[in-house]
Amino acid sequence: MSGSHAGERRARRLAHPVRWIVLGLVIVLVALVAWIGIRGWLASEHLKRAVPLADTVQSQVLSGDGAAALRSARELQGEVHAARDLTGDIVWRGAEVVPFVGDDLRAVRQVSEALSGVADDAIVPVSTIASTVGVDAFKPVDGAINLQPLVDAQPAIDKADGALKRELARASSIDADGTVGPVRDAVRQLVDVLTKASGQVDTVARAVDLAPAMLGADGPREYLVLFQNNAELRATGGNPGATALLRADGGKLSLVQQASSGDFPRLDQPALPLPVETQGLYGAITGQFIQDVNLTPQFPLSAQLAAEMWKRQFGTSVDGVLSIDPVALSYLLTATGPITLPTGDVITSENVVSLLLNDVYKRYAKPADQDLFFEGTAAGVFSAVSSGNLDPKALVAALAKAGEERRVYLWSADTTQQARIAETTLAGELPTSTEKEPRFGVYLNDGTGSKMDYYLGVSIAVGQAVCRQDGRPTYVVDVTLTNNAPADAATSLPTYITGGGAFGTPAGLISTNVSIYAPKDGVFVQAVNDGKPAALQTATDTGLSVAQFQSTLSPGQSTTWRLEFLGGAAGTGMPSIEKTPLVNQTETKELNVSCESPLT
Repeated sequence: MSGSHAGERRARRLAHPVRWIVLGLVIVLVALVAWIGIRGWLASEHLKRAVPLADTVQSQVLSGDGAAALRSARELQGEVHAARDLTGDIVWRGAEVVPFVGDDLRAVRQVSEALSGVADDAIVPVSTIASTVGVDAFKPVDGAINLQPLVDAQPAIDKADGALKRELARASSIDADGTVGPVRDAVRQLVDVLTKASGQVDTVARAVDLAPAMLGADGPREYLVLFQNNAELRATGGNPGATALLRADGGKLSLVQQASSGDFPRLDQPALPLPVETQGLYGAITGQFIQDVNLTPQFPLSAQLAAEMWKRQFGTSVDGVLSIDPVALSYLLTATGPITLPTGDVITSENVVSLLLNDVYKRYAKPADQDLFFEGTAAGVFSAVSSGNLDPKALVAALAKAGEERRVYLWSADTTQQARIAETTLAGELPTSTEKEPRFGVYLNDGTGSKMDYYLGVSIAVGQAVCRQDGRPTYVVDVTLTNNAPADAATSLPTYITGGGAFGTPAGLISTNVSIYAPKDGVFVQAVNDGKPAALQTATDTGLSVAQFQSTLSPGQSTTWRLEFLGGAAGTGMPSIEKTPLVNQTETKELNVSCESPLT
């Protein structure tokens, strides 16, 4: 018995410290959980406060309140730094290896680090520039823009551009598949926000890098300006029947010369060798008439053709080509205010489009008189902008809106500059698809030979469905065209507007040639026109599949074409549309696609 009691006493003596050890471990574990939980909660509160501050900074920068933007940026920086520090200590990192919760903790830390990097290297530097250089600094004075602020801003903008690209790459690499819903959503939102911000700052960086040299900081530059007339559609906008030569020297802009399509003779051969695909799709006339250089949707090609035609006619080699349409001019007029023309007409943002694209042809029967009116308008708008008598904030907003709608294009003869312009909306390149966003191009060319497209209504919709086992998506593009001209257009409208049947389309009717470019590796499958199977022309252009059809409509008549395409690779991204800028721009609609019957 005594031996048994002794063993029990020894067991109790051993159990006593074990209990304390276990209890200690439990206490430590609870403390660690509490430590991580409290710090995680605090970090989330800091991040929640940072979110509205980001919107505030953007609004303050756009409104021109640079000092307030910098204060908000530094406050945001403090919040994300706090979140980074709370999630970056040794305890937090050690817990990242714990099953079930480790992936979530790691993702939260990575989100905090990415936001901290964005604040340090992008938001604060850009806000610092905004606090010292206002939009007014770029307002022309005596016809010249001060280029030095742009030069001074280049290092900080380039740093911000690089930081956003770096943090976007870091955010995109975060593995959130095994995390809880809120963390997974936060990572996705971060990637979306950084993608948008990176694109915006990339555009600004390109502009800041390009502007000084292109505006003559290193010596005079001369540019051919094409004024596209959307009443006679071309793929990039409209017939460039009015042109001008613009000189930039040390930031000072001057309008040197103006010309009309009548000043350019028809060439026996294209001004430059045309790609075989371009000639097959749009004809040799693309390189023979100044009015037809932009039948192709590839603006760099159009620009080079126009530059060569200008050189042949006037002996001047230009440094680049700029294109703009009357709708973009209407946006600029929101910055300049009303402008009085030599004719006594007062153009405003509300009336300039109808005046230039329709009323002028009713008022003046002779093309020469129309040309004088266009020249007076161009000179008036240029004078108002270059004089500096405008609202610079409204001007920046107007140019941004025009660029987004692809109403402004730019090409540079300098290959380095052109490389910077490429991949922006100003370049006018064919659609470039991404893994998440396949892109179609829908381009319209006038087939009437007149100014009837002022009355053309266009509605576009696009959708997709995955109907195949290999995951390749089925895309459907829907294009509806409507002739909105008055019923008596053949007799009530001037011959210059209707064309008078000179090119084969009876007066009052609208003839339109439509080209639809599929995403890379996409192929055309079938089409219906107003619900009936329809044949059309297919081809390729620069590696993209193209489907073309032609439509002729009487006043009041509509027609709908619906085309089916097969995607080249597996994917579920909703496609987008890049399209010819019209007189009345409409939003692309989303189309519901049925696998059983895609075209119905």
